Amino acid sequence: YQRRTVVREIYALRSRVRPGNSGGPLLNPRGAVYGVVFAAAADDPQTGYALTAKEIEPDARAGRSADTADTPSHVPLWRFASLDALRLPAGCALVGVELLEDATDLPSFRHPLNAAYVLGPERSGLSPPVLAACRHVVRIPTRFALNLAVAGAIVLYDRLMQHGRYADRAVTAGGLPGPAPARTAHGNPVFRRTLPDWLPD
Repeated sequence: YQRRTVVREIYALRSRVRPGNSGGPLLNPRGAVYGVVFAAAADDPQTGYALTAKEIEPDARAGRSADTADTPSHVPLWRFASLDALRLPAGCALVGVELLEDATDLPSFRHPLNAAYVLGPERSGLSPPVLAACRHVVRIPTRFALNLAVAGAIVLYDRLMQHGRYADRAVTAGGLPGPAPARTAHGNPVFRRTLPDWLPD
């Protein structure tokens, strides 16, 4: 920054860019990516800037090769055409993540054992129908909206710390943690020799 002149191909946008929008995609009406938002004008709140798709293409290609775990091949992906078409596994609670005054602060939230988390666009947030479908709504207690990927990582890390069965933190700074909880284990399988009464023949 401020060390040398850099030439970049960008779009000037007649739109308000809020904190947290940086890194978000610029889409055309058909949903194609035209660029990536990266800044707002310092002297005009209604002007923003985005790098063009051509400008970010080399970085996008490098980013795809940086995923050495090949995540899309290992993480299930389901697409739903609408909220009404959304189907969750039995017993799975939908948890919304949104900056609402009446939402539960994330550090105080007890994560359900089975949960799906939904995060809305940075600019508009979760819609009223989506919020109505959520069993719980939590908020990350910050003063401004976070980047979507950062917010998702924080929520899942908080869940990991709560359900990961780690030792309690030390009372004093730098102290030794408490003993790790015992891990649960299943016993040997039990086989029935007769059918139970409730099972039809």
